[in-house]
Amino acid sequence: MIFWVILAIVAIYFVMTYNSLISVKNNVSKAWANIEVLLKQRHDEIPKLIDTCKQYMQHEQTTLEKVIQARASVATAQQTHDVNALGSAEGGLRTSLGNLFALAENYPDLKANENFLNLQSRISSLENAIADRREFYNDSVNINNVRIEQFPDLIIAKLLSFPRFTLLNFSAAELTDVDVAQRFKA
Repeated sequence: MIFWVILAIVAIYFVMTYNSLISVKNNVSKAWANIEVLLKQRHDEIPKLIDTCKQYMQHEQTTLEKVIQARASVATAQQTHDVNALGSAEGGLRTSLGNLFALAENYPDLKANENFLNLQSRISSLENAIADRREFYNDSVNINNVRIEQFPDLIIAKLLSFPRFTLLNFSAAELTDVDVAQRFKA
């Protein structure tokens, strides 16, 4: 009788822990998917921004090409789910967009273009949303990684091969916000 009670307690604990670990693991996937949605939106906005800029910036082809290349690097890292490459690619994209917005200072007609201003504002708000989602992703990864390393959850996590996830890290330079509004002030 005591054996069956202990076995039932162990089984209930196993099921509850397993379900909890599944929930934590799925939160990491959900957080990554949230980042991908925003990256896709920004990915779709950048060509519109470049097309708008091309109308005014005939002599700035190199800057526009750097934005295009950086956008492609982010897309590649996103498709391969390479968290480390994404951090690096994001930094490159932020830098190239910052350079593009800085060059816009030299083109008063571009700065006054309503389409350009709307795209600039949209990309800026997407950048803020991406930063928020990165934080949520890293929180989810941290919770997952702590849970699968803590005893007694560690036993179930090891038995069932629960994965450890990588934090989405950026260098200090990549974390600084591009103050786009300041760049447009005359």
